[in-house]
Amino acid sequence: MSTTPDPDDDGKYALEPLDEPECWALLGRSGVGRLAVAVGRQPDIFPVNYVVDARSIVIRTAAGTKLAGAVLGGRVAFEIDEIDFDSKTGWSVVVHGTASEVTTLDDVLHAEELGLDPWASGLKDRFMRVSPTKITGRRLPGGGP
Repeated sequence: MSTTPDPDDDGKYALEPLDEPECWALLGRSGVGRLAVAVGRQPDIFPVNYVVDARSIVIRTAAGTKLAGAVLGGRVAFEIDEIDFDSKTGWSVVVHGTASEVTTLDDVLHAEELGLDPWASGLKDRFMRVSPTKITGRRLPGGGP
């Protein structure tokens, strides 16, 4: 029995949905994603590094547009993916949810213990937590060159 997916009649492969446990597993093995926020009426996307903590996403950042847009706008999207151009395979996970700044002393101390070191230079002394309301994922299983 073959586990290789079969292409459609046109030689392309259908996207396969990922269930929530698969999405969380993929979120847990990465550390870099993109946070989408609305800044005024304009959407914007920021690359961020993150950790998964208690079924939420914690991002270390600085005061500024990203934090303000996420927290004041309320609704955010967070996305990670992996693509192999040679094999034409990949996957994507999108988290829709709400963002809040981590502000209580206990919560800030907990966030500090998560080992989330920013990659970008500069003072990154603020934390935000994305609490999911919806998680979706898809995988493109194959195609070849």
